[in-house]
Amino acid sequence: MRTLVFAFLLPLLLACQSKDAERFSLPGLQKPVEIIRDQWGVNHIYANNQHDLFYAQGYAAAKDRLFQFEVWRRQATGTVAEILGAAELKRDIGTRLFRFRGDMQEEMNHYHPEGEAIITAYTEGVNAYIEEIRSRPDELPLPFRMLGILPEKWTPEVVISRHQGLLGNIEEELDLGRAVAQLGEAQVKDLKWFHPKDPEIALDPQIEPELLFADILALYKAYRKPLSFKPGDILPEYRDPEMDSAAEEIAFLPEEAPFSLGSNNWVVDGSRTANGHTYMANDPHRTIAVPSLRYMVHLNAPGWDVIGGGEPEIPGISIGHNGYGAWGLTVFRTDGEDLYVYELNPENPNQYRYDGAWEDMKVIMETIPVKGQEDEKVALRYTRHGPVTYVDSMHHKAYAVRCAWLEPGGAPYLASLRMDQAKSWEEFREACAYSHIPGENMVWADKDGTIGWQAVGIAPIRRNFSGLVPVPGDGRYEWEGYLPIPQKPHTVNPPDDYFASANQNVTPADYTHWEAIGFSWADPFRGNRVEEVLKAGNALSMEDMKALQVDYHSIPARVLVPYLLDLPLSGKAAEDRDRLRGWDHRLDPNSIPAAIYVAFENELIRLVSERFVPEAGKKMIGRIQLKKILDWIAVPDGRFGTDPEAGRDSLLADAFVQGLAYLEENLGENRDNWQYGQERFKHAYLVHSLGTLGTEELNAQLNLGPLPRGGNAYTPGSTGGNNRQSSGASFRIIVNTGDWDATQASNAPGQSGDPDSSFYDNLFEAWARDQYFPLYYSREKIDSVAVDRTLLGPGR
Repeated sequence: MRTLVFAFLLPLLLACQSKDAERFSLPGLQKPVEIIRDQWGVNHIYANNQHDLFYAQGYAAAKDRLFQFEVWRRQATGTVAEILGAAELKRDIGTRLFRFRGDMQEEMNHYHPEGEAIITAYTEGVNAYIEEIRSRPDELPLPFRMLGILPEKWTPEVVISRHQGLLGNIEEELDLGRAVAQLGEAQVKDLKWFHPKDPEIALDPQIEPELLFADILALYKAYRKPLSFKPGDILPEYRDPEMDSAAEEIAFLPEEAPFSLGSNNWVVDGSRTANGHTYMANDPHRTIAVPSLRYMVHLNAPGWDVIGGGEPEIPGISIGHNGYGAWGLTVFRTDGEDLYVYELNPENPNQYRYDGAWEDMKVIMETIPVKGQEDEKVALRYTRHGPVTYVDSMHHKAYAVRCAWLEPGGAPYLASLRMDQAKSWEEFREACAYSHIPGENMVWADKDGTIGWQAVGIAPIRRNFSGLVPVPGDGRYEWEGYLPIPQKPHTVNPPDDYFASANQNVTPADYTHWEAIGFSWADPFRGNRVEEVLKAGNALSMEDMKALQVDYHSIPARVLVPYLLDLPLSGKAAEDRDRLRGWDHRLDPNSIPAAIYVAFENELIRLVSERFVPEAGKKMIGRIQLKKILDWIAVPDGRFGTDPEAGRDSLLADAFVQGLAYLEENLGENRDNWQYGQERFKHAYLVHSLGTLGTEELNAQLNLGPLPRGGNAYTPGSTGGNNRQSSGASFRIIVNTGDWDATQASNAPGQSGDPDSSFYDNLFEAWARDQYFPLYYSREKIDSVAVDRTLLGPGR
């Protein structure tokens, strides 16, 4: 009866509240839908039924992020070469090789009992906007005009693509195998930080180590690589006349070390808060980009009333709250990929040896359109384990990647649809059982006072190998199914009255299913700092939560600075070192001690990695994790020389002096100009994927910044390890479950991806200053900050 009353009243309510609204008729809508945009750019969507709700979400998100949608669609469908030419052919082959090829109905209904209807409605909404804007091409966002392309229609297959997910460790696995081949198992274990168990990383005798150095994962890496553009990709009238159209693609910042990327979340029981309510805080850390990876929206219809953020191309809300509870996520390291090596039949390269017999590969032929040339026909090969990425015909070897995420349910974040409707911890935990990708720490806090944690992610069970190095694909190294997600680590109402994770290992010591737990984790410093603050707090407030999310206190600085204070330095080095005396270990913008310390820390990591990683292993191991370095410094051994303490102190002094030299070279000799958080040392400058190719005027319109930043990769307010921030929390949310309208959030640089929109960069400066805005939930509060109303009606 309540639903019938709602259905009857909604058109009247919308008519009353939308006198100044823009009105559009859309084919496929069943009832009127109202979209209210608040002053921060967040869309609040009010629909009369589920179909129209997700139709409208797709419509509104595509309208805000159309170029992002088109890039996603081309990456998902393997059609990038159609607009960018043969240079992108390898990407398209990789995409098609790793495409989900199972039953689409089973796939979509994994995420929600009505998943097929939801995803279909969403794509219908996306396509409604694409059809609308294609009729007015002059109104297309600038990037389309620069490239001279039109957006194309979506299908549900685009939504469930895995191309952008946090999928696994396959590249690390191959590098580790190569490192073992070069250095041996013992030396690799000395340099890497494996825990909580001691994994087996020796190579099987049948693996020929020298063959691992071929470009085995080229197709996988091409499939996963962010899309970039060359000058010749854009039309001449938009191009910088000084730039050669055939120039190499623009080099963007390199990806940071995998352990520098991460997220923070925590839930706090009401016994530790000032108002007695539970809190949930989450700030997922990914690439900082324009437009933002995250998109915020409020979805309201019978059975749905959920608000928060997610990726714009995915229906539902990944992180946020409904009227019952709030949830967030961080990465829980789960290894869902393995590299298999096969012996090929010399008489038939499409056969590989398995269990003592030759087995046929499955071969799928595809045709790929390529700009400027004939279509390319390609053969995609599969073993029983997965896609074949490389065939070494000279040595009769093939290599395939087994991917847990190619099972039904492997589309990132889509299982959040079930979480969006959870009304209790029990329902939320049940919803978590469907969350296959990524491996995450899901936390929950509800208005009834319950807090909980459930690790999620599809986890292969490996009984006789670690999954950390390549193995033969002859049948001796098989997965024994997947660990049921409810059996992954979890807790409810923990004795500490809070739970926090920051990508460090949080698995309890008494856990039993170690065969499905990863061995590689982030450095613990962010997590330790969050725990330190929460453990000491007995009357935590929203302001305390905000301060902790953007906290720049460095635990590594707290550990390392005392060593520096005891070093026998002289001259300017001693004077600069003395600036650290009494410093509070905060990496704040404008802080000179912070600049001195970070320059030293960067040099320390570089020097240790340079001196202690043998030349033969440098490409595979790269930099040593800081936790490992601090352990060595605390208990120096023979690696520092015959007098370990003296050798350690000498290395620290060298790192400190070289850090000062870096500051002098980049900031000048005047120490008064050595503030941390400036354009030449720690800032945010967001470069659009086309933002270095156009005229000076166009580039200025596309790119944002620079603005000063603080922190680094090891502070809760994580800003990564680069001087120009390339990773960190673009999106943050803090929820007081006793007052949904008290929710605070941030998202950078804005809700829109259209540089002509006022919502393209309106949140950027506040984000850079670590400021928040209210994410209102009640209709009354939303109406009070509404700046735009759109009424969508059923079309003919």
